[in-house]
Amino acid sequence: MSRLAGERGSATVWVVALSGVLAAIGVASVLVGAAVVGRHRATAAADLAVLAAAELAVRAEPGACAAAGAVAGANGARLTACTVGDGAVVEVAVVVPVRLGPLGVSEAGARARAGPVTPSAPGRTPSSSPLAGSG
Repeated sequence: MSRLAGERGSATVWVVALSGVLAAIGVASVLVGAAVVGRHRATAAADLAVLAAAELAVRAEPGACAAAGAVAGANGARLTACTVGDGAVVEVAVVVPVRLGPLGVSEAGARARAGPVTPSAPGRTPSSSPLAGSG
């Protein structure tokens, strides 16, 4: 019996093992990708919702949080918190569902804050801005 006869079929075992490892890496990559996409969706929904609410808050109109909820819902998110603070500063928090295949459905959350801009920061004049033209 030759030395190679005892190892006959071992390549099949190695190919199957390597295929299993590659499949596991592929599934993990898809799950991580789904989580990242969910986080981006949540961030976008929070940003849009807070801008909609801030528009109403700056004009002192009622229903800023209702507007935030409607915009969040239109973006597939659920508004979990909304506050209108002093100076018409609005803060929102949203969650979006993330489907993780066989692991079920999880949630990705995001927070955003918006409000009016002050005319100039203390100690800084408009002409000292790095974006101001040099004339």
